Amino acid sequence: MTTNQGWKSVGNPEQRIDAVEKAAGTVKYIGDFAMPGLLHAKLVTSTHAHAKILSIHTEEAWKVPGVRAIVTGEMFPFHIGPILADRPPLAWEKVRYYGEPVAIVVADHEYQAKQAVQKVQVEYQPLPVVNSVQQAFETGAPLVHENSSQYMKIISNVYPVPGTNIGSHIKIRKGDFQTAWLSCEEIFEATYSFNLTDHVAMETRSTRVEITPSGKVVVHSCTQSPFTIKKVFNQFFNIAVGNIVVHAPLVGGAFGGKGTVQLEPLAYLASKAVGGKLVKLENSREEDMITSPCHIGLKATISLGATKEGKLVAGKYTFLVDSGAYTDQAAGITRAAALDCTGPYNIPNVWCDSYCMYTNHPFATSFRGYGHPELTFAVERTMDQLARKLNLDPIRFRLLNTIKPGDTSPTQTLLDANNIGDAAKCIERAKELIQWDQGQRRETGERKVRSKGISLFWKTSTTATNAQAGTVLTFEADGSVNLNCAAIEVGQGAKTVLAQILAEKLKMDLKDIHVTMELNSQYDPHQWRTVASSTTFLAGRAVLAAAEDAIRQLKKTAGIAMQCSPEDLDVGGGRVYLKANPEYGVQIKDIALGYKYPNGHTVEGQIIGSGKYVQRHLTPMDENTGFGKPGPWWSVGAQAVEVEWDPKDYTYKILKAITVLDGGTIINPMMATQQMRGGMSLGLSFASSEGFIFDQQGIVRNPQLRTYKIMRFGEQPEEYLVDFIETPNIDGPYGARGIGEYGVIGAAAALGNSLSTAAGVELNHLPLIPELIWQAKQGKEEEL
Repeated sequence: MTTNQGWKSVGNPEQRIDAVEKAAGTVKYIGDFAMPGLLHAKLVTSTHAHAKILSIHTEEAWKVPGVRAIVTGEMFPFHIGPILADRPPLAWEKVRYYGEPVAIVVADHEYQAKQAVQKVQVEYQPLPVVNSVQQAFETGAPLVHENSSQYMKIISNVYPVPGTNIGSHIKIRKGDFQTAWLSCEEIFEATYSFNLTDHVAMETRSTRVEITPSGKVVVHSCTQSPFTIKKVFNQFFNIAVGNIVVHAPLVGGAFGGKGTVQLEPLAYLASKAVGGKLVKLENSREEDMITSPCHIGLKATISLGATKEGKLVAGKYTFLVDSGAYTDQAAGITRAAALDCTGPYNIPNVWCDSYCMYTNHPFATSFRGYGHPELTFAVERTMDQLARKLNLDPIRFRLLNTIKPGDTSPTQTLLDANNIGDAAKCIERAKELIQWDQGQRRETGERKVRSKGISLFWKTSTTATNAQAGTVLTFEADGSVNLNCAAIEVGQGAKTVLAQILAEKLKMDLKDIHVTMELNSQYDPHQWRTVASSTTFLAGRAVLAAAEDAIRQLKKTAGIAMQCSPEDLDVGGGRVYLKANPEYGVQIKDIALGYKYPNGHTVEGQIIGSGKYVQRHLTPMDENTGFGKPGPWWSVGAQAVEVEWDPKDYTYKILKAITVLDGGTIINPMMATQQMRGGMSLGLSFASSEGFIFDQQGIVRNPQLRTYKIMRFGEQPEEYLVDFIETPNIDGPYGARGIGEYGVIGAAAALGNSLSTAAGVELNHLPLIPELIWQAKQGKEEEL
């Protein structure tokens, strides 16, 4: 359901501006680059999950022809990190996960670097392995980081606990939980878990770096965060910010996995070791899965207390986030999960402890939804189970407790129609689309079971309190406009949406908007990062500000040409014209480079519009209570799944998946629909089959796509249905909220609820493979 406001571009399903080049296969990604003299780097990685490094022998590797440098951790024995500086670019003294980089070999050709890597000999002394968050949390567990108290905090709201494996502890305290809990008439508690998974972006991570003779460090990277690269290089390598130039082309998928700095410091150290020459470092698929960061694992325990009528009174939440060997963005995910811990429900008394736990697993970073698919699985499974205990319909139970204007979030932010949207409308529409009233469970003539499950979800766009974006518009002599900004195109269609916003504001055709697809940090204005479903909001507001600046200039120049006041003029259709008499005006192309008098004198010059936007009214969270305003708005939605389960062999088929989202104004309905479909596919894959398998030594046993099971073609639902509720966000461009992550958030929960109903057993651990369902039915279910 989309709203038609009489707009020309906003609200229309415009074709993506990068569609033709991508379909034709002409887009060049980082890995496609080659040139004479380009050097290649490959990584020597750890064969142990936890071990002291006794020695590294490189003599045989140096004998391989073409080897130019071998870099080890002792050459840069310092720690880096986006939130807590706890990770050495190259391991030194000890390794903390299987696949961790130990050395870099730089050679003339990639095959030479690969040969030399095989000849580097590393002597290890194995250490006890911390192989789960449960083990990590135990008193007396082996320490992954013995000196965590000495690590530098990059941002203030990270709270490591020295002498433990806790990389950060986030607390939410709302209301009087202890008293409220004692008053609850019905209580329910359950525990949920899943292992770490991978992003499986089509493009593996890749970068190249060179240091010019003048001292400029030039980085090309498939990144979501080019300005974070500048920040990290300045902080940890002491390079002047102005001497760091970052280029980012179109990115071949990311899902959050390219949101922080990973390969770039390694490539910098490699380039420095060969006198600044251009060095390329590109992951193989296996390296991308186990050496570069992955998606968190989680163990969650949720306790809910309610009245006999089903009104929620209190909730207690304990999250043990498996961040692997380093905190990276998992420390931020731990915080994000805490601040939205209740899901979109009004719970007046909340107690949450969210722990970022060190283990000897590959370290974790951002993943689409930033902790919310994970917490939503736990919350929504609990809601279904408590509804059964109360003998209430799951949808009725949710509607009884759905958060609404006038309620407060777990961090005690007051909610209104502008910043929360309409969760009740979303679930009612999802109920219609899944045909809930026709029955939640029924047996078919083939002795199979069809069942339906539903979930409600929310997420705020947790950003830095000073997160910002900028835009520059330059007008061409033909009246068309170049749009320059630092938003990264990762496949989500951000550049198309920004072009639509600009076209709407200038009242011109989309074909006359030329968007710079690649980024160059020297001429593109600063933007925080392309993460957190924030690009349409932040960059969209910057585009509007730049358009308003350009319109002021257009009116001023046209006023000179038409000998009238700028206040009398309006802009649209490629013209500047009199409001009172639109037939009188000038073509934008005739004033885009200034107005030229008949005698040759020219005034004003090229129209160059600039604009910026910075987040407003956000605050940090209080360390002891979580009090604060973490984001500008919440997007809410509902998802539903119908499955057909075979009780003979415990297999199942996903028949239908549904998303209904309140995303405010939907700028491009077709792209938004495809975003939701892609998100559902990602969430259902993660829920139904994905997960790293670790042996007792902490080694990943399925580090390839042959053995790491993602949803294959033909396994997807027969039908994806998407609809939108549009409650405008007055702060967003044309009323839009962010929507990029939301298709994934409730998918796992809806599948879990559906299968639990089908099988008649509570399924609280992912992935939902047939063996797990069988174990649960046999009473043999184990925590994964």
